Amino acid sequence: MSRVSVIGAGAWGTTLSILLAENGHPVSLWVYEKEIVPEIKKFRENKRYLPGFQLPEKIEITSEIEPAEIFFFAVPTQFLRSIAKPFASAVKEDAIVVSASKGIEEKSLKLPFQILKEELKNENLCVLSGPNLSSEIAKGLPAASVIASEKKEIAGAVQEALMLNRFRVYTNTDVIGVQLGGALKNIIAIAAGTADGLNLGDNAKAGLMIRGIAEITRLGMALGAKAETFAGLSGMGDLIATCTSRLSRNHLVGEQIAQGKKLTDILKEMKEVAEGVPTTIAARTLGKKLKVTLPITEEVYQVLYEGKDPYRAITDLMTRSATSE
Repeated sequence: MSRVSVIGAGAWGTTLSILLAENGHPVSLWVYEKEIVPEIKKFRENKRYLPGFQLPEKIEITSEIEPAEIFFFAVPTQFLRSIAKPFASAVKEDAIVVSASKGIEEKSLKLPFQILKEELKNENLCVLSGPNLSSEIAKGLPAASVIASEKKEIAGAVQEALMLNRFRVYTNTDVIGVQLGGALKNIIAIAAGTADGLNLGDNAKAGLMIRGIAEITRLGMALGAKAETFAGLSGMGDLIATCTSRLSRNHLVGEQIAQGKKLTDILKEMKEVAEGVPTTIAARTLGKKLKVTLPITEEVYQVLYEGKDPYRAITDLMTRSATSE
């Protein structure tokens, strides 16, 4: 069994550590907030980010940087670069690095894969994405995910490390597409949450989702991704889960925006990051740079950052010039 280090003790990082320990790996869960390490050790529970789930004794809770054979980085994309930097010396040349972050760095417009490659100088990189709501997986409910790498043997090694009877992992070589599906669906989930908050019905939400995946695919292909990737787990699969589940943080942001709450107040009340909020800025910038039309992203941006009324945003989407599908 490989020694695995999971960087980031949010809900997803904690859940990954549970899966890996269940699969027999010695796991260290690296916690950014040093002050909560004693509490997690004492109660064997991450009360702040994943309450109600016991952590196996096999999981070591630490805030120290330790060597490992496989590193999973499960931290918000906007903080990934600063957190990865100190790990550069611990990540050896033959180690495997997995990005489990879903976003686009706002300033550089880079994906997590690119950030980790720059900071860690490692070539054994891959990305994990899919319809993976942390609390459901922590409960033991079945789920599927996809691991993508330019090196098939690296993807296969991580697939083997994670694969369980209740957690099915597929491999893929489209690193860009798998990351973009996971990042951009959060923007569409904000729109879907807004539609739910306005009680616009399932037809409206279905329309947003399917036109959303078309929008994601357009931008993805402009960046070199394969169109078929967005019909898979990291595209349509993740989009469905995030747009329809009340467990989604991005869906929650949209719902609360529809209720008239200010974005700053919503984010202050959230324990974890809603990746779709900063990703909206990055995706909009990319769209303009590449001359790719992103109407839903544009409306989400205007609602979040320019105070546009959500009803007006929906109206503007519905009254765009007629076109073909």
